[in-house]
Amino acid sequence: MTAATSRPASEAGPWSRDDFVRRLRNVLERRYHHLHPFNRRMHAGELSRAELELWVANRFYYQVNIPIKDALILSNCPEPDVRRSWIQRIIDHDGRDGEEGGIEAWVRLGEAMGVRREDLLSHRRLLPGVRFAVDAYVNFCRTRPWLEAVAASLTELFAPLIVQERLAAILSHYPWVAPDGLQYFKNRLSQAPRDAEHALGLVTERSRTRGEQQRAVAALEFKCDVLWCLLDAVARGPLPGSTP
Repeated sequence: MTAATSRPASEAGPWSRDDFVRRLRNVLERRYHHLHPFNRRMHAGELSRAELELWVANRFYYQVNIPIKDALILSNCPEPDVRRSWIQRIIDHDGRDGEEGGIEAWVRLGEAMGVRREDLLSHRRLLPGVRFAVDAYVNFCRTRPWLEAVAASLTELFAPLIVQERLAAILSHYPWVAPDGLQYFKNRLSQAPRDAEHALGLVTERSRTRGEQQRAVAALEFKCDVLWCLLDAVARGPLPGSTP
């Protein structure tokens, strides 16, 4: 056995950028939630109206926590240049005076699917499993190094794929959904690639050791688990005796 092969992985040299990116993408190819049975059923037009309503109501809890996790990344990041760029994500979701953000766009999506605004804003239909998964993601961004939290956001590399499929599926299979409520998805078709390119650059440039690269891969695996658990909870449906 040579010295090179006997060293622990943590002491090995860093992967090349191409190998690192390949490993990150491989996580998404194996574990991104476009593979979840619930999403497959959605895109095939197999969900009932009640199932789609439950999904949009619960996914809203994830949506409202996106700018919170981004603010936590900002609070942990010591680099002004990164903070100046990353803050755009908060604006995209919270909006600004006279400009609708992603949260409001999701509320309009919910209304287009038949879920009342007050039910979304009050999280009246929030499932325990969804709350647990999303809160775990927020806590991850609060407690882990900022670069690991950025790596977790790299699910956005596959976001345009799932958004395109979802938009086409809703238009094709769920005609009762008002088309003017789909602006959220249209916005993400341009926002997600921009955000993913920026995050990927940060992760690949600043993960300089094998250990840092491995932790970035693990962070992305964790985020995939969060999204998968969210859909697991929605697929199981409301708890017995709960208010629909």
